[in-house]
Amino acid sequence: MVVFVVIPLFAGYITNRFLIKKRGAEWFKNQFLPKFKPVSILALLTTLVLLFAFQGNTIIEKPLIILLVAIPLVIQTYFIFFIAWFGGRFLKLPHPVCAPAAMIGASNFFELAVAVAIALFGLQSPAAMVTVVGVLVEVPVMLSLVALANRWKY
Repeated sequence: MVVFVVIPLFAGYITNRFLIKKRGAEWFKNQFLPKFKPVSILALLTTLVLLFAFQGNTIIEKPLIILLVAIPLVIQTYFIFFIAWFGGRFLKLPHPVCAPAAMIGASNFFELAVAVAIALFGLQSPAAMVTVVGVLVEVPVMLSLVALANRWKY
């Protein structure tokens, strides 16, 4: 966990402070971050490709396990979204606040789960496989919730 969470967090903080002090906040925001974004996306995609490579046989050979993991995740994600959405509506939050709050509440943060599962149990572990299923499930479910929130715009 230290390798996947603590070290990157510390390195990011130090980099942020150093670059802002050396070049300024505007340069960091407008020059550095846009150029660094593709690197972070590539790193996440590389992690997912590795997970799929190590878990591919399990996913293909044991589809029932995938369903047993995916179904509760789908139910949980929609359930939490609706609680947060209608709670936000009850509190009369504006749509630009209510929609992201419901999305954040419903998110399972599988990026962090992937890192922790790999660090604690290894790439070929059942825990890593569950995070792969989580990523497979969460992306289309969250996209459907974005579409729903946009349709329910008020």
